[in-house]
Order: sequence, then C-alpha cells, then structure tokens
Amino acid sequence: MSNSFLRVAAASLKLKVADPEFNSEEILKIIAQAAEKDVKVLVTPELSVTSYTCADLFFNNALLERSLRAFEKILESTKNVDMTVILGLPVASGTCLFNCAAVINKGEIIGIVPKTYIANYNEFYEKRWFAPMSKGLAMQSINVLNRDVPFGKCLFDLGGGAVLGIEICEDLWAPIPPSSEMSVCSANIICNLSASDEYVSKAQYREDLITNQSARCICAYAYSGASVFESTTDLVFSGATVIAENGGICAKGERFQRENVLTVADIDIEKLNTLRRNNITFSDNTSYNGNYRILKCNVSNDNNNLKYRFVDPHPFVPSDSDKIKERCKEIFAIQASGLAKRLEHVGSKGCVIGISGGLDSTLALLVAVESMKLLGKDNSSIIGVTMPGFGTTDRTYNNALKLMEQLGVTIREINIKEACLIHMRDIGHDESIKDITYENTQARERTQILFDLANKENCLLVGTGDLSELAMGWCTYNGDHMSMYGVNASVPKTLVKYLVQYVATVSEEDTKATLFDILDTPVSPELLPPDENGKIAQKTEDNIGPYELHDFFLYHFIRFGSSKDKLLKIAEKAFEGVYDREVIEKWLNVFLRRFFISQFKRSCIPDSPKVGSVSLSPRGDWRMPSDASFAEFF
Repeated sequence: MSNSFLRVAAASLKLKVADPEFNSEEILKIIAQAAEKDVKVLVTPELSVTSYTCADLFFNNALLERSLRAFEKILESTKNVDMTVILGLPVASGTCLFNCAAVINKGEIIGIVPKTYIANYNEFYEKRWFAPMSKGLAMQSINVLNRDVPFGKCLFDLGGGAVLGIEICEDLWAPIPPSSEMSVCSANIICNLSASDEYVSKAQYREDLITNQSARCICAYAYSGASVFESTTDLVFSGATVIAENGGICAKGERFQRENVLTVADIDIEKLNTLRRNNITFSDNTSYNGNYRILKCNVSNDNNNLKYRFVDPHPFVPSDSDKIKERCKEIFAIQASGLAKRLEHVGSKGCVIGISGGLDSTLALLVAVESMKLLGKDNSSIIGVTMPGFGTTDRTYNNALKLMEQLGVTIREINIKEACLIHMRDIGHDESIKDITYENTQARERTQILFDLANKENCLLVGTGDLSELAMGWCTYNGDHMSMYGVNASVPKTLVKYLVQYVATVSEEDTKATLFDILDTPVSPELLPPDENGKIAQKTEDNIGPYELHDFFLYHFIRFGSSKDKLLKIAEKAFEGVYDREVIEKWLNVFLRRFFISQFKRSCIPDSPKVGSVSLSPRGDWRMPSDASFAEFF
C-alpha cells in the first residue's frame, strides 16, 4: 500500500423508488465515475438497489426478484472493476427479510451484512418489513443468486492494514453502535449506508455523530445518505455524504443535489493504526471477542497521489481565525496557570526572565504577567533582565526595554560583553574566532546571571525556549536550555507568533505596537555581531531551515510515527508551490539528524506545562535513548 493511503468514496444517487432496473444503471454510472478517480472503496446509500422508501412494496415478491436481477447485473458488469463496492438491498431468507449491505469485488459477493438496529419510531416503521441482525446471527451463510455467501457479523480485510466494517443508518444512532465493536475487532474503515431524512438542525447533529464516532473508534467513517429522489409523502432526504477520519472531516458533498454526488477522500490507514497502537485504552479493548468473521477482499493500491486529501502545512495552527483565537486563549491560560501554581508552590516572591526582544522571551514575559494577575501580585514582582551581547541589535534591545516598561515589570540591564571576554581569555579562546565557543559563552553567561539573580531575589527563573528549538536541539546545553520552569517548552515556533499576536490584539496601543514590531523581527539568537547596517546577521532559519517545515516534520514524526518517505510525500502535498522536493528533502535530512543527536538535551529539560498533543517532555510524552542510531531513518 503506497504510504498507507486508501481512496474511499461515498455516493448519493439519483434513484427511482421501487425501480431496481433504473437504479442499477445509476449505480453502474457512479461505479464507473469512481473507477476513473481510482477509488478503492465505494459506499452507496441504504437499500440503493430498490431505494429506501418502498414501504409495503417490500412485501411484494416481484420487487424482491427484480432487485436480485438488478444486483446480478451489477455483479456481471463489475467483473473487471478493481474496487470494493458496498450496495444496499433487501435480502430474503426463510420467513425473514433483511435490510442488508452487500460487499462486492470484481463481480464476486464477498459477504452480506444485515442491519442491526431497525428504526421503528416517529417517522420510521422499518420493523413492519425487516428483521434485525439478531435474528440472522445463527446464519453463517445465505444463498443469494445460487451462491453460498457469508452472512452476518463480517469484516473485510482489504489488504495493507485496511479492514472494512459496515453499519446501516440507525446503527450509528444506537447507544453502543456496531462500529464500536467492529473497531476493537480491527476495523479501521467504517462505511454507513443510510437513509436519514432531513429536518432543521439534523444535518449538524448527524455530522457530529460521524466525526465523534470516527474519533472514539480511531477510524475513518464514510457515510452515504439517500438523495432528494427518495423524498416522498412527509419526508425529504438530502443525499448527505461525509467522510471523516479520527474526529476530522476529510470531505463532504453538497446536499439537496439533483444529480449523482460522489464524495472522495484519501484515508491514511497507517496513521490510524499507529494512533491505535499508541492508545493503550484502545488496545486494552481489543481483547473483546465480537465473533466477527474477517473475509479477504483485497484491492490493489500501488499508488496514491493524495489528490483527494488536504494536508495541512501548519498542523499546530488552526486554519480558521476564530479557532486560532480560541486556541491561543486556551494555551495562554494553561501556561499562565502552570506558572502560577509553581510560583505559589515554592513560595517564590516573583520570577526572573531574560528578555531579548525576540518572540520566545516576549511570550514568556506575557505569560508571567498573566500569572501575576492570577496570583494577585503586581507586575513589579517580575524581574525582566536584558543582557546585551556581541550580537544585540538596537531594534531588539529597544523593544525589550519598551515592552518591560509598558508592562510595568522591574527592569535590570546587565551587559555581558566584558564578562564573556574575560571568560574567553580564561579558557584561552581567541575572541576573533566567531565559533560555537564564542556563541555558547554568551548563552551560558546569560543563564548564570539569571540563575544567580533568581537566587538572590528569592524568585523563580522562567525559561523561554520553545518546542521547535528542543526538537532541533537549537539551544545551548546548560545555557538557554536550562531554567527553573519552562513555560514555552511545548509550544512550537509556528504557534508562538500567534500567541503573541493574540495578546497584542487585546493590549494597549503602545504595547500593541511594540508586540507587532517584535513579531516582525527575524528569528535569531543574536550571538554573532550585526551586519554593517546594524541589523541582525545571524538568522536562525538560514542555518537550520524554515521552522514551518520543521514543525510539520515534528508533528507527523511524533504523532503518527511517519517514515522519511512518508514525511517527504505529505510535505510535498502540503507545501506544493512553496518548496520543491529537493528543498524539502534537504531540510528533512537536517531535521532527522538534529532530532536524533539532540535527545541528550531533551532528557534533562525542566518541568513545563503540556499544551498540545505533541510534547517532548522526557517525563511524559517522549522517552528516547540519547544514543539511538538514526541510520535507518534516512
């Protein structure tokens, strides 16, 4: 399976009620359309062969016979179609009639799954015609079109780690949907054949059910609803089609259309299986024996170009502006609450923060201000320390001073140049050699000052380094790498600027102006002298690559265990038109190497509040040997 992606589609069809011949033609049309798009799994609506709203016509043997003939025609016409198709049709057995999903592949009936929960309330009268799954449980097979076909509780192994489970309409509305059982019995794609009528607010409720079930079951969920052509008497159907994956909508079709609708999405099977393995609560439930038979139903899936998958280039940042604001507000509250608790617990007078005029120290300062508010302390309890060095520019220096003054914190200025020169002389380092010793001397001098000042003032030293820097090891060991509590350690660089921007929008005008200028400043540790114009010469992203790429790699590497090949493939999709493959691969190699060789730094980082699903704390989320080989990851 090519990088684990499987193309799935949900269809809403232009059907005629009680006209299987016409309906079979429309079904074949949508199968042909899906085949053109290289779809591997296609689900159609409930009772798609006959239509759902036949009512007492289901008692008529002629309709049932015509339904089987239409079904046979579909089988004959799809012998050469490499696709698993799920059709809805009534199936009679003895004295019972079942509302079923038939799974077919290359002209063969792989299995038939009857509906478990028969809706029989309000506008629904299904028990008038259909028997529930429970009455068919004893059947291991059923005769359909002179074929002995597996019947009942079946799952379908599509190959490549993809396992299909099926439920029908009302099944999803049950307190314990069959898909919950199917999921812990290995199904990671659930298809729902449905005929859910419309009324005000139901569409959103239905969509919430689908997304929540996909999250709870850590699965993909493809829902196919009956179209407007089934509307009759008191009911109107809309043809809802939704495909969800682990709590998010991958694709959904327009409702109330008067033509066939095909909604397509590329599902990440490997991602789902990885999430399941990592979720011990989920794996604890897999001991459940649901008596499901797993039937082989292989589909070829040699190549998937991700045409029908959106890959977010900035997975840590919501795309919607309102959601960004909501996310930032929550993260800011988590950071401030964590710091307030620590300050209160240790009985600290306040806190000490090194303020550089850059983004990370700005965010830490803003968090500290909010913490003082929570504790009922004055902002003067915060000691902000600016420590000009060899690379400090006027812009960052002045912004650091202005921001501290505007926020009313206690300002300390300690120039580190002379101390660093003395230290370099002491260790025999030529100050004209601008190497890592030259740079780290400054970082460690600043950290020493901050620690000693915190001791002197009975304050807590607050760290400013962020998640992206920890991932890349872009910090000086026992320099800015150390603090007494790090408020930014699980905030990625791509999100830091949004947090600062969020605070800026609710700040006084002068503070707002300073914050926006800081947001506009290039990211730099400022450890090398400025250029001839007095501007920042040492730009971090020129050295280690774009943080938006590294944050993307980090997210998918940690959350989903993605391989290098997969990271490259999805990054090409996410950053199409921004970076070409060669550039992406160059910085991916940098990321992987730096991530592996920097674990020793992460193994001893200070406490910090977890704010998102990706964290590198050695005490909670990421335990990795410091000397792990990374040869096989390239």
